[in-house]
Amino acid sequence: MAYRGSGSCTLLTLSPRNHVKQGIATFATLSPPRNDSTVKWDDATSGFFEKDSRPIMLFDGVCNLCNGGVRFVRDNDRNRRIRYEALQSKAGRKLLRRSGRAPDDISSVVLVERDRSHIKSEAVLKIMEYIDLPFPQLAFFLQFVPLFLRDFVYDNVANNRYTIFGRSESCEIYYD
Repeated sequence: MAYRGSGSCTLLTLSPRNHVKQGIATFATLSPPRNDSTVKWDDATSGFFEKDSRPIMLFDGVCNLCNGGVRFVRDNDRNRRIRYEALQSKAGRKLLRRSGRAPDDISSVVLVERDRSHIKSEAVLKIMEYIDLPFPQLAFFLQFVPLFLRDFVYDNVANNRYTIFGRSESCEIYYD
């Protein structure tokens, strides 16, 4: 495994708004898209795609489920068509802003392509399109499930990922 990361990963603290509600633990909240008019984030992050056009999968570096997902994708991506970056890293925070999200928003996996970003279940399906058979075919059929249903399932898993799968004290690092 190798990682060409650009920054350290820090453990984020959770806001006091996080609470248990109706038996579902909320550990990350979705932040509204940001509009930073002072910085053109597409220009500020274009260097990520100048020499390497592969998309970047942003993931929660302290989440055991997320790290398992990255390992699964790596194991099923023989052609190394995807790069990886922790959401908490300096590069991850910049790419979040490029995607119109708050730099501290760790509520979703994000797939950042040169011209577009995908979040939640859309990111998962897009990642499946990049990896080996049979996952592109599975993604094709799953796209017919309505987005609100896919994201409902995604949100319920994401909101309970630390409770069910645990978390580590430091980010895992993945090399290309």
